[in-house]
Amino acid sequence: MATTTTKTKKAPPVPPPPPKPDELAQTALERRRQVRLGVGIFLILAGVFMCFSIISYFFSWMSDQDKLFGSSSMWSFVWDGTAQPVANWGGRFGAAVSHILVYKGAGIASLVVGMAIAALGLHVVYDSKVLPALRYIRWVSILLLLVAPTLTYLFPHSSFPLGGRLGSGAITYLNGFLGTAGTGMVLLATILFFVFVIFSLDIRPFMDRMRARAAAMAASVGPAPVFNEPEQTAEEAEPVPAGAEPAATMPVAEAAAPSVEEKQWEITLHEGAPEENDIQEPGEEPQEEENEEYLAYQKYLEEKETAALAARGPMAEAELEPEPAVGNGDEPEFSFEVIQQEEQPAITHGSHISIASNEPYAPELDLPDYRFPTLDLMEDRATEAISLDKEELEKNKTQIIQTLRSFGIEIQRISATVGPTVTLYEIVPAEGVRISKIRNLEDDIALNLSALGIRIIAPIPGRGTIGIEVPNTNKQIVSMRTLLGSDKFVNNKMSLPIALGKKIDNENYIVDLAAMPHLLMAGATGQGKSVGINAILVSLLYKKHPSQLKFVMVDPKKVELSIYRVIEKHFLAKLPNEEEAIITDTKKVINTLNALCIEMDNRYELLKEAGTRNIKEYNEKFISRKLNPERGHKYLPFIVLVVDEFADLIMTAGKEVEMPIARLAQLARAIGIHLIIATQRPSVNVITGTIKANFPARIAFKVSAKVDSRTILDTGGAEQLIGRGDMLISYGSELLRLQCAFVDTPEVEDVVNFIGRQRGYLSAFELPEYEGEDGEGAKEVDLSNRDKLFEDCARLVVQMQSGSTSNLQRRLNLGYNRAGRIMDQLEAAGIVGPAVGSKPREVYFKTEAELEGFLQSLD
Repeated sequence: MATTTTKTKKAPPVPPPPPKPDELAQTALERRRQVRLGVGIFLILAGVFMCFSIISYFFSWMSDQDKLFGSSSMWSFVWDGTAQPVANWGGRFGAAVSHILVYKGAGIASLVVGMAIAALGLHVVYDSKVLPALRYIRWVSILLLLVAPTLTYLFPHSSFPLGGRLGSGAITYLNGFLGTAGTGMVLLATILFFVFVIFSLDIRPFMDRMRARAAAMAASVGPAPVFNEPEQTAEEAEPVPAGAEPAATMPVAEAAAPSVEEKQWEITLHEGAPEENDIQEPGEEPQEEENEEYLAYQKYLEEKETAALAARGPMAEAELEPEPAVGNGDEPEFSFEVIQQEEQPAITHGSHISIASNEPYAPELDLPDYRFPTLDLMEDRATEAISLDKEELEKNKTQIIQTLRSFGIEIQRISATVGPTVTLYEIVPAEGVRISKIRNLEDDIALNLSALGIRIIAPIPGRGTIGIEVPNTNKQIVSMRTLLGSDKFVNNKMSLPIALGKKIDNENYIVDLAAMPHLLMAGATGQGKSVGINAILVSLLYKKHPSQLKFVMVDPKKVELSIYRVIEKHFLAKLPNEEEAIITDTKKVINTLNALCIEMDNRYELLKEAGTRNIKEYNEKFISRKLNPERGHKYLPFIVLVVDEFADLIMTAGKEVEMPIARLAQLARAIGIHLIIATQRPSVNVITGTIKANFPARIAFKVSAKVDSRTILDTGGAEQLIGRGDMLISYGSELLRLQCAFVDTPEVEDVVNFIGRQRGYLSAFELPEYEGEDGEGAKEVDLSNRDKLFEDCARLVVQMQSGSTSNLQRRLNLGYNRAGRIMDQLEAAGIVGPAVGSKPREVYFKTEAELEGFLQSLD
């Protein structure tokens, strides 16, 4: 019997239960939240990265621009891993993005783009609505369209593209279409329009409040208009304060006083529109009462104005804006100055920069937070009065009288003037005594007094006496702090005041360097020459603002003036692209002196165009805004050239140094360039006749020989000085003996560090570029490797008919080296002529059509 086998079928796997709708929704929501969080974080980081790149572009654009333009394609430079590193914080990509947004876009306003992207990321992270994002986009568009042209309009000559290509293009078109004044009006009207529209500003409540306050104050000093009592209803009389009598029976002062409701209405006008929660429904009783109070108050004001017009007479009806009455016709009217002051806009820093401003230009506002050095930086050395032992005075007087009598010279009178280091004895000789006889006794008097440094002045100019200067046994230091704190220095009106020291009569000697106008200093080593230079420089630092004064310092010894390197961005001037502002190399000294000559020629051209004779008249004209900066006019600071060791320069460079020095000394006075030249060896081959003729002011410290004194002062006496700051100064027709003020090196360090810690300019004051005979202009130029902006620069010089390297830098935002190379290429191509000093190069093409044909032939 066959058996059958039955197979049991396996049950199919039970499928998992379908997810619940709530779980599906939760999963999808979580996935969207993760995506949103990732996108939001990415946008935030992108916005922050863009802001950092743009901020870095403000400082690194000059060094990165040539690298971006130097490549065949900007983006190929960005993705090239072997490309040169850039200075931008965002690397090559950040440099390219910020260059597009700032230089080719909207300038500084491009920061709004980065901030808007970051804000959009925040909205995405917090799952906000789309409306706020659109609102940010609207703000970005408005700011870009307004800020970029406004910055370009306010700063048309800025080397940095403040408004970018957007602002430059908009202002160029508007200036051509409406002119400069019309463009300013359009920008101002546009800004006001958006301010009032976006913020929904309404000036009517403000005007109503002013009118109500004026009416209340006028009513408090005069009778209020009488209401027509029989025609008033109970509702119309409600605004009268509770418990008060009707206006017809009230006293005048009480009727004129503002009611509680009036004061409450003034507060409502002042606070502006009510909030949404405070708005009442039309049917509610309080809202109707408020409307009735407002209507009654308006009626009250209208009747008050009508009464005021009636009191003034028939001619008052012709007035456009009737004023409220202030009493009867015999009483004067009052003006409310406080209200007018509230309507005036506040003046902020930087308003002097506006072209349309009527305020005088203030160069000090370039560094508005600059603080002048304080006196506590200087050491207080000598506060006591100068005194001398009476025994020493009597002894010296007796010795002088006995010495003169021994040679048969009688005197009528003798007096003494005590100074810090020297005492002046004045004698009146008897009749018949020859002055030359006394002058020849100089050495004999010094022998009897056992003193060095005796000098005889025979006679003293304008005094009618003969002077004998005798050094004191106990010499006192002249404190620089005392001179700087004196009234003569603090309250003087000099252009360049310098405090040199004290005279024999203990009078502070303060003189104007601009009136000298140049100063020649000489003295042996260790006699106070370097201290004298520091005294002059410290005096100027205490009195002048960085915008008013610049120093060009030449220090062949490399150690004397290096202490002033700290104030490079405040007070120093140098050649473009020079690393050190203190010049020590002889070749650089020659270039600097010739650059100063170019600066001098440029300034004379500005004075010629302005119709002025000197820097004082020119700056006064510029400050009063009578000169147009668009024509190259600018505020001219004083420039002081300081050369510490002139003999070393003459030995190494000779005529190459002497000729520009002589030219500056002859011509630079009127345009504010002044020279201070010091030397240890005042020999005739160093201080030549050409130099001496143009340095009327000279200072001599102790020298080793009489011939050196005659070389520097044209007279003897400097060899008889006692050293340690004892000096003779020849200025005008006087030859005075001074004790130089002492300023120690730590004091100078404190002063320059005090200045150096403050915010300065971006770089030192740049002198004009100068190329010597062996400069880049003499090198061969390969026209087959022309710059990418060669054609643009060629069109620019032809349009302006002026070949100037600085003009290319300013108009096309080029670096110094690149602009110089392009100008060399333009000269080699025959588009412009060779350099002719400070004047622009000649342009050989007169029309753009000729130029375009020539450029096509080059290809």
